[in-house]
Formats: sequence, C-alpha cells, structure tokens
Amino acid sequence: MTILDKIVAQKAIEVAEAKAEISIEELEKAPLFSRKTVSLSARLSADGSTGIIAEHKRKSPSKGVINDQLTVEFVTNGYAKAGAAGLSVLTDTDFFGGTKEDLHKAREANPNTPILRKDFMIDTYQIYEAKAWGADVILLIAACLSPIQIEELSKKAHELGLEVLLEIHDEEELARSPLENVDIIGVNNRNLKNFAENNVNASLALADKIPARIVKISESCISQPETINLLKSVGYKGFLIGETFMKNENPGAKLAEFIAKI
Repeated sequence: MTILDKIVAQKAIEVAEAKAEISIEELEKAPLFSRKTVSLSARLSADGSTGIIAEHKRKSPSKGVINDQLTVEFVTNGYAKAGAAGLSVLTDTDFFGGTKEDLHKAREANPNTPILRKDFMIDTYQIYEAKAWGADVILLIAACLSPIQIEELSKKAHELGLEVLLEIHDEEELARSPLENVDIIGVNNRNLKNFAENNVNASLALADKIPARIVKISESCISQPETINLLKSVGYKGFLIGETFMKNENPGAKLAEFIAKI
C-alpha cells in the first residue's frame, strides 16, 4: 500500500465512526453551518493579492513533526495579518496532527479570511462537517477519488455554498476529472503516492492544460520568492505553502518576510 492508500483506508474508518456519533441533521444545526462563506477564488484573483494560501501544519508523513509548539490561533492570525490570501488548516489527525478544533479556532480567530479544510475527502458526510466547522473551501484529491466521486462531492459542496479545490498531480488526473463544480485546480508538485519530488516541474508542465475559467494554484515544494514569480508568469494565481513557514517559531513573521521579497 502507498501512503495515500493507508490514509484513505484510515479515513474510511474515521468517517464511519463520525457518522455513528453525529448525524448530518446535527451538523446542519451547528452555529457555523449557516454562515455566509468567503470566496477563496475571488481573493486569489483580486488585484494586489499575494496569492498565498498559508497552511497550519504540525507534521506530515514525509517530514515527521514540523512544528507542534504553536497554537493554531497564533499561526493563522499571523498569516492573515501578514497578507495571506487564504488559510489552509489540516484536520487529519493520524497523519498530519490536525483536528476539527483547529478549524473552529482558526475560524474564530479569522472571521473574514477564506479557510480551506485540508483533509482527505471521500464521503459527502465530510462536506457537511466542513461547512459545520467553518470552512469556506474543501479539498478533493484526484489521486484517491474516482470521476464519479469527484462529481458527487464537488456538486454537494456547491449545494452547501462551499468552493471546491481539486488537487491533481499529472495530466491524466486532470483529463479524467469532471470540472463542472470545480472552482480552483491545485497542482501538487509532490507525488502523494510516495511523497517524493522537490520542485515545481509538475505545475510548469500543466500550466497551459488547465481551463482558463478555473483559478489555478501550485502546491508544495515552494520555498523561494523567485519560484512564485516564475509560477505567476505562467498563469498561477495561488500558492499553497506550509512547511516553509511552519518550521519557524513565528510563521506569520516569516510569511511577511517572504511576501516582501516577491
């Protein structure tokens, strides 16, 4: 099994347990379920946007613990004040050290900043969770979903007022993915099957393959301001960055330094 296979298998167990504990009807009654969401795609496309989606990330399967000493409020508020266009909050516990409480806290600390629920979405139940927890955007990873699943999950997200970020790694994943309800396409420069690679070649190769109506972002392996400018030159509007900032004791300050160099 690949790392991705293991994560998805564990996620199926977690979803089944969550369904048994809290019903969709209960999720729909959550205070945050009725809030009006904030558009990440609009923030990324706005004039003067930094385009940076800054991520709160304690650990990863490939890097181990990155930084588990800071509160999610300190990190995400620091990002927002530094000029992040959006925030990404991990809610996967076993592999990335995130929790649903992280999303709640990030939302409370940043009421007007778009927030992506970063997780491995395999069931419509998780879309209801994302809405109830205060997310504005959900992530769909083409590498672990069938075209039918992508269509079903993206449609449900739009029905609930959430935007959809579809993550791809290569042209085959792009070609087989239904895009009708996709707002943003993210090219992950790191192969999720083995968490290898350390460059943005995937983003450069796919830049002109993504439909012009969809906002495109580049994910992972971005650590230098010069890389942002290169990706902007081929049409990328957004850049999801986590580890580069999280490995510092003040991620928000590090982001501010980074933005000043773009």
